[in-house]
Amino acid sequence: MGCDMDLTLNEKRLLVALEPVGSVDAATLADLMDTRQEAVIQYANLARERRLVDVEKHVSRRYTLTEEGQTYAGRGLPERQVLESFDDEIPMRDLQAHPLARIAIGWMRKKGWVVIKNGIVRKTGNATPGPDEVAFAQASENGAVTGDEEGVFDLLRRGLVQEVEAVAYTVSITPQGREVLARGLDLQAEVGTLTRDQIVSGAWRDLPLRRYDVTKVPKRAYPGKTHPYQRLLDEMRRVLLDMGFSEIAGGIVQSSFWNFDALFQPQDHPAREMQDTFFLGERWPLPEGYERVRDMHEHGGETSSTGWGGAWNAAKAKQCVLRTHTTSLSIQHLVEHPDPPVKAFCIGRVYRREATDPTHLAEFEQLEGVVMDEGVNFAHLLGFLKEFYAKMGFEMVRFRPGYFPYTEPSVEPEVHVDGLGWVELGGAGIFRQEVTAPLGIEHPVLAWGLGISRVAMLRLGLRDLRHLYRSDVEWIRDTPTYSGRR
Repeated sequence: MGCDMDLTLNEKRLLVALEPVGSVDAATLADLMDTRQEAVIQYANLARERRLVDVEKHVSRRYTLTEEGQTYAGRGLPERQVLESFDDEIPMRDLQAHPLARIAIGWMRKKGWVVIKNGIVRKTGNATPGPDEVAFAQASENGAVTGDEEGVFDLLRRGLVQEVEAVAYTVSITPQGREVLARGLDLQAEVGTLTRDQIVSGAWRDLPLRRYDVTKVPKRAYPGKTHPYQRLLDEMRRVLLDMGFSEIAGGIVQSSFWNFDALFQPQDHPAREMQDTFFLGERWPLPEGYERVRDMHEHGGETSSTGWGGAWNAAKAKQCVLRTHTTSLSIQHLVEHPDPPVKAFCIGRVYRREATDPTHLAEFEQLEGVVMDEGVNFAHLLGFLKEFYAKMGFEMVRFRPGYFPYTEPSVEPEVHVDGLGWVELGGAGIFRQEVTAPLGIEHPVLAWGLGISRVAMLRLGLRDLRHLYRSDVEWIRDTPTYSGRR
């Protein structure tokens, strides 16, 4: 009687259904109990833990035609169809007119059915159906083929069949289960949900309540969720919007003028060489007033700078590139909005010719920010950066001197990460006069660039940058939707 009280109603119904048959497959048992097969398996696993039933799992595999395979069903593999489309020989040019020629010619040669010489395709007379054709004919006729013979694997490699796994369960009552049945079972319906009236009136005390095992781990649910890297990008975007910045965007193709020259990068700078930049065949015209940038490069223009010297090449400035940084968008935004205050940021992909390894990719995301206003200075820059990193969960921030062609003074922010120490996360500075003066920008400009992928690796605990771009469903499922840092 004690065991009866411990059983759920569904377990009792399962034992009753098994009593006359002893052992039966789950599908049949589901019909006997008038329920779903998945539910029967769930009830059986609960009863198995009490040793009242045994559950056996049977896995079988069969191979069915893919969508491509179905297009050939009844007519044969492409090489067989093409082979039967001509007599003993045919010019290659005529044979290539057959719609399946691109697939079939290589297979006919591989199987030794034809030889090609002087532009003529000749049959060898040896075209006996192989294991792949036998298996394909069986699949075409029966809708599926079983077994692991060579022919099936050939069709799998060609993408003409696909593996389908079928799982079946057999449920058998044990001697312990029959003992429980012999003592009798109360099959009175259980109450799983109480109403308000039952609670208020106290009637719940006399109801047969469904028993729940609170120690059991429920079935894991996998709701739709945003990719962890995208969540981090959205978090950065929200932090900057909350700090009063506006977001800007632009094309990934930029002229060398905006990507390099307008930022006072000399035309012989190593970053402009082929090993660092993806150059395109397109050339875009130079903007109006480009001469001031040219003069700045050659002799410093109307400022006290001496420039880079030499002759500035307009053709080189016109050549288009895949942007190597998003600073090219920031400088154009400042030209279009010359009146302070300006607080803008951009999160975008940039491209550089890097050798792919766990910490480098040829394309990656960069966060760019600029502040232009009257009286802003280096202290304001450090304050903006420290506030941003703090909101991203990095409380310990320090700055060390750095060098960049278009900012002075320049710094490289570092954050402290437990177990790693101090990690450099970007570059920042104040735009040099050589950048702002030729473009008519009259007020100080604070600027910084952040490699987002490095922040992502730290926040997500990754050791390989490439993991951010892989379709790893298990990793996406296991990564919490909230990091708890903010």
